[in-house]
Amino acid sequence: MKKLFLSLAVVAALTIVSCKESTEDKMEDSMESMGHDIESGLEDAGDAIDSTATKMGNDMEEGAEKMGDEIKDATN
Repeated sequence: MKKLFLSLAVVAALTIVSCKESTEDKMEDSMESMGHDIESGLEDAGDAIDSTATKMGNDMEEGAEKMGDEIKDATN
């Protein structure tokens, strides 16, 4: 009876250990996936900021040129 009980305890312990390892592996995979998602999101945000800054710079330059033309027209 003791041997059967000890055998069952060993099997249960091995099951718990193997479960923990698979849980750790899944957790590690999830963390890596989240890291990639965060990195991708930050890259997209950086691209959007660069695009917006470029557009604003172009709009400001066009506005300054128009203002310069209006000043020239007003002084003539």
